[in-house]
Amino acid sequence: MRRRVARMVAPKFLVGAVTVLHDSEAAADSARLLLLRQPSHHGWGLPAGLLKKNEHPAAGAARELFEESGVRVHPDDMTPGNPNAIVHVVGVVDTIFFASVPASETTLVVDGAEVLEAAWFPVDDLPRLTVNTSLLLGRYGIGPHAK
Repeated sequence: MRRRVARMVAPKFLVGAVTVLHDSEAAADSARLLLLRQPSHHGWGLPAGLLKKNEHPAAGAARELFEESGVRVHPDDMTPGNPNAIVHVVGVVDTIFFASVPASETTLVVDGAEVLEAAWFPVDDLPRLTVNTSLLLGRYGIGPHAK
């Protein structure tokens, strides 16, 4: 009975995985990021999605990256962000991973339904970002909300 009551009153969180994908060919002073434009968002965002049951966060980040952009990165090649998890006030926890691929050798593929467009942008000239993307990148010293 205690377990049942504890489950009813304990906070519930959705856990997602986000990938910050850099162009490995860009010089440090001209870094570029992969961003996505989705129909349900106002602005550009990062490849992200919810984890499946019992899915390792790095595997979820790699899966979502591939599903949304066509880019394959092995989970072992993803570096956890520091901090690795960001808790949002709406009951969502995002695990953040960084990776890089050579943009000139990487074909971007979007389905046109979930993702309308995928493109590389210079870090010092980012397009209009979604609020969540801007705040998340800012925690890692990137973009208009960089700390």
